Amino acid sequence: MGELFERISLYSTIDRSHLTELKESREFVHQKWGGMSFSQLLRHVVAARNCGAPVIAFLGSQVLQLGLQPYLISLIQDGWLTHIAVTGAGSEYDVELAIVGQAAVVEERGDNLSRCGMWRETGNAIHRAIARGWHQGLGYGESLGRYVEERPDDFPFREKSLFFQAYVYDIPYTCHISIGLDEVHAHPQVDFGALGGSSGRDFRVFCASVASMENGVFLNFGSSVTGVEVFLKAVSIARNLGYTVQKITTANFDVVCLGDYHRTVGYDDWDYYYRPRKNVVHRPTSLGGRGFHFEGDHWVTIPALRAGLRNQGGNRGE
Repeated sequence: MGELFERISLYSTIDRSHLTELKESREFVHQKWGGMSFSQLLRHVVAARNCGAPVIAFLGSQVLQLGLQPYLISLIQDGWLTHIAVTGAGSEYDVELAIVGQAAVVEERGDNLSRCGMWRETGNAIHRAIARGWHQGLGYGESLGRYVEERPDDFPFREKSLFFQAYVYDIPYTCHISIGLDEVHAHPQVDFGALGGSSGRDFRVFCASVASMENGVFLNFGSSVTGVEVFLKAVSIARNLGYTVQKITTANFDVVCLGDYHRTVGYDDWDYYYRPRKNVVHRPTSLGGRGFHFEGDHWVTIPALRAGLRNQGGNRGE
């Protein structure tokens, strides 16, 4: 099968169809979205940063595919976010943005899926970065940041990418992959040992952030499986090692409508099987924290978060 991978045909990322360009000045009229509960969450974020506690954001891939990086970069620059965690697909969209300056790729149709994942520049960049960083003892996210920093001509739009800004501002950007799930895993240069090992190092970094999360905040945007389970396991590890991770705030952002998400549900209720409800909102906060669920499109929720925190003020742990 290894020989088959070597025969895979690649296509240019630069020639790939894209839907939108980043619009850094784009704002929305929904700045008061979320009501009283959202105002409470904003106060928890401010309180966390004022006492130096972390605010961790896990991003589903669609957040980066939609081109919401400018809002998240602002939250990093203003000191609100202390750790960015993404899926492997999310990191691919972010790297592609650094290369071509555009987001929201057009889904390939009509070619029997023969191009799914076979994008030359994106795959080359990620695999070369991971191979180099792996031998230097780096994790997945830091490998991307260092590789791109050393090659500005190859990544003319790197300032717009979230992973590079996290690298510049020296906060963790961790990538949590599942082998075979991401497009770049269908690429001639793929080294699954380096990919898995690098993501494993990132999981250790993520666990360290969660272990220091007492009085802190965890925000999950649109990841219904990976972010949820990675966070739950990190909380378990931290508590197993004796770290106090009890008084924490969690919030899940998704288009899923849960209604009264604090009500008790059983095995015969679909809501029971929606993992963020159990493993973000409820179980990690059962020792004295507070969990929220917010329904809304990411184009609304993330700009609202930035606008709301800008209005809140606070010293943000500076």
